[in-house]
Amino acid sequence: MDIARDPEFLSMIDRLREEIQEEPEGVRADFEELVTTGDEREFARVLTAPGQPLWARELASFRLGLAGDPRAFEALVLLLNHRDPERCVSAAYALTRLGDPRTARAAAALATNELRVAYALLPVRLLATLRAPESVPALITVLERRLQDDDPHWRVGVACVEGLGALGDRRARPVLMEAVRNPRLGGAARTALQRIEG
Repeated sequence: MDIARDPEFLSMIDRLREEIQEEPEGVRADFEELVTTGDEREFARVLTAPGQPLWARELASFRLGLAGDPRAFEALVLLLNHRDPERCVSAAYALTRLGDPRTARAAAALATNELRVAYALLPVRLLATLRAPESVPALITVLERRLQDDDPHWRVGVACVEGLGALGDRRARPVLMEAVRNPRLGGAARTALQRIEG
């Protein structure tokens, strides 16, 4: 797909343009130049140069990710676990297209880090999309921690349930049977079980 027509790229550019609208004119000009260039060497320079703003690192890593350049990997993984969900969405999109074999392992590590569970939603969804060997064990681990009725991160649990249903692996059946009893997870868990057994 032409990058200029990629909906996720256009959404990211709109978001970043709004983010820097109060910056000096020179910063806004640098942004527009980075948006329009196709020079992968410039993107790589932005990722390695000290003192680069977050918007520049996000834009450069996204473009390199879509180009399949492994130099994007580390920056995209950091963005995948960012406190801003929109940055996580863009990073997950680029990581899926990057195709780096390290992605599933990194996503599993982020998803199962209980200290960062508030930011685990996109790593969980990415694991389901990747369908990697790490996906099912990591989703089961995260879901087992989300089974309490009063768990504040139940949306992460729902994403695990949906991901396990999509993956269709019978190893998930025991934890999904437990999730059926959870008032917030139960409906999704029943659907996931039907997909696995159907």
